[in-house]
Amino acid sequence: MSKDAGPSAASPDAPHPNPLPQAGEGAQTCKPKQQFRRDKRDVHGWIALDKPVGMTSTHAVSVIRRLFSAKSAGHAGTLDPLASGCLPIAMGEATKTVPFVMDGRKTYTFTVRFGEERDTDDAEGKVIASSDARPTAEAIRALLPQFIGRIEQVPPKFSALKIAGERAYDLARDGEEVVLAARPVEIDRLELLGMPNPDHAELIAECGKGTYVRAIARDLGRKLGCFGHVSVLRREAVGGFRPNLMISLEHLEALCHRAAAGELSLADALLPVETALDDIPALAIGQADAVRLKRGQSVLVRGRDAPIIRGTVYVTSADRLIALAEMDRGEIIPKRVFNLAGLVGSAGKR
Repeated sequence: MSKDAGPSAASPDAPHPNPLPQAGEGAQTCKPKQQFRRDKRDVHGWIALDKPVGMTSTHAVSVIRRLFSAKSAGHAGTLDPLASGCLPIAMGEATKTVPFVMDGRKTYTFTVRFGEERDTDDAEGKVIASSDARPTAEAIRALLPQFIGRIEQVPPKFSALKIAGERAYDLARDGEEVVLAARPVEIDRLELLGMPNPDHAELIAECGKGTYVRAIARDLGRKLGCFGHVSVLRREAVGGFRPNLMISLEHLEALCHRAAAGELSLADALLPVETALDDIPALAIGQADAVRLKRGQSVLVRGRDAPIIRGTVYVTSADRLIALAEMDRGEIIPKRVFNLAGLVGSAGKR
């Protein structure tokens, strides 16, 4: 995410402020269902989960891992519990491509609530400043160019950044003074979509790694002289994971049940590993060269038809991902080799 990826007051590891009632506290008790342990298996690919509000990114990963009985899984950038939208989850060999997603451009739609600044810069926090002033749409539009391009941004105090080895949000929760230095970030687009009422403005942002949407809302409110915080946040896209690839948890569970019933292949619910490599050139090679790359040996591509590529490429053979490599003067030097034995994502390939 923007670094709103970092946990806010409701971090993935924090207890829910309104926990479900326990037995003896109004909850109905029932006999536990018999549990059947499923063996973990090799699963390779991505799920672009449309994460619902209220779910932590850590919980989302555990749910997806359980649905697929995957041996390993992880996400490519935390999405706050109060945020919804695109949470790319990698399984198996796809975890080797996570850095490419983390570095990708991100798109957010969000709502700024004017009149209140909160310590978390979102709706979870305590009000620390307020104002009766409200901005006009014209005033907001006139200010937005100041936020576009390479700018200096102070991250929220409730963020995952470390101060002397401690997470900023842990220090802030303990009541300690948190002072974070401004850092350069890049915002390619920031537009006002509308104002449903004087208290709220809906915006869209396209930004690079490390940008905090919560900080945009905070700084926008300060510059407008009315204060503000994020009340609604949705991540629309991350790198090559666009809206058309997103899937809700309910839909995914339905697909997994159909696969268990033999109605379809579970691979059809899973995006290929190379989905994360959307901005990287692809290079197809023959089987003999593929064997060399899998052994960690470099391959020299010669001849009139040799591709003129320099830099990072992902290499395929017979339409199967083989390696991430560096290409230099016709030499393919493997950096990451993939072993795609097991269940491999095929959604969108057909």
